[in-house]
Amino acid sequence: MELTEEQLMIQDMARKFADAELRPIAGEIDRSGEYPLEMFAKMGELGFMGLNVPEQYGGTGTDALSYAIVIEELARGCGSTALGVAAHNSLACGPIVLMGSEEQKKKFLPELASGQAIGAFCLTEPQAGSDASATKTTAVRKGDTYILNGTKIFVTNGGWARYLVATAVTDPDAGPGGISAFVVQNDLPGFVVGTKEKKLGLRASGTFEILFDNCEVPAENLLGEEGVGFRTFMKTLEGGRISIGAFALGIAQAAFEAAVDYARDRKQFRKPLSAFQSTQMKLADMDTEIHAARLMIHDASRRRDRGEEFGKYAAMCKLFASEVAMRVTTQAIQIHGGYGYITEYPVERHYRDAKLAEIGEGTSEVQRMVIARHLLSQ
Repeated sequence: MELTEEQLMIQDMARKFADAELRPIAGEIDRSGEYPLEMFAKMGELGFMGLNVPEQYGGTGTDALSYAIVIEELARGCGSTALGVAAHNSLACGPIVLMGSEEQKKKFLPELASGQAIGAFCLTEPQAGSDASATKTTAVRKGDTYILNGTKIFVTNGGWARYLVATAVTDPDAGPGGISAFVVQNDLPGFVVGTKEKKLGLRASGTFEILFDNCEVPAENLLGEEGVGFRTFMKTLEGGRISIGAFALGIAQAAFEAAVDYARDRKQFRKPLSAFQSTQMKLADMDTEIHAARLMIHDASRRRDRGEEFGKYAAMCKLFASEVAMRVTTQAIQIHGGYGYITEYPVERHYRDAKLAEIGEGTSEVQRMVIARHLLSQ
């Protein structure tokens, strides 16, 4: 259960980067809603933008556990940054590594792994959320190109991504088996960046609407064969759930640490808050749940690294960690009292940021469905 020496080094590097570069700006960029894109290049130099990319394509090729550790540490420093990095690694690089041809890997992955290009994933649509098989975006083959038409929403990194993995229907009569996946470059004719969403939390992480208006995508950008797109993104989301669990865990850890510091410093009735049993019980519960969530995330990661079936455990850790994050951030605000409700203290931001983890990459309700499906199919 212990981390290896290499994993401890990666954890230390990510923690130092988060403390030095992310925590000092997290509140400011949350208020402005503007993300310093040069930060992605900095993280690229550290290998954080190519964690899932094999070394021969310019990545670091780290194991799943190391990836989860990095996302946790980044989220502890800044939720918006961690979400952008997770979406880039899991949802953009992941499908290319999984289904891309050798030519596609050589073309797209080195630029993505370096952080010089940012990646995104275009899946959700106005009428296709939890039911991703309800995709309406179409892709019609026309000579050496596919013509894409449709609207994607809630695209993390969408407005500044150079390469976006998008799903579209190539065979309307085949149901989920008629959905294909493509790598779309942001300079292709018919590619349009739409609305940037205004959000409860993670305000510095750009969430965009992406429009395909007769978008001309080279046929060579098809990932795998026609009709394998649904299976591709289901496998992609399976791995991504671990990273969202780690993202939630990092936010919970940050809120917990803030609550401990405040409880020690704040005095009421001539005693620090930490001297009151009611505060101690809150902190004990928070620490216990965070520890349990971390063990679940590490377990799911290790199962993936060993090549075992990990889908149920990915859903479990994502479900549990996201709900832990909401409970911990709520209690962190309670310990801060009125100060927890104002923007001078970071716990209100942690609370707002944590909510996304119960929704993104499969809601808590969907995770329970996934877990039950695994249980009942045995």
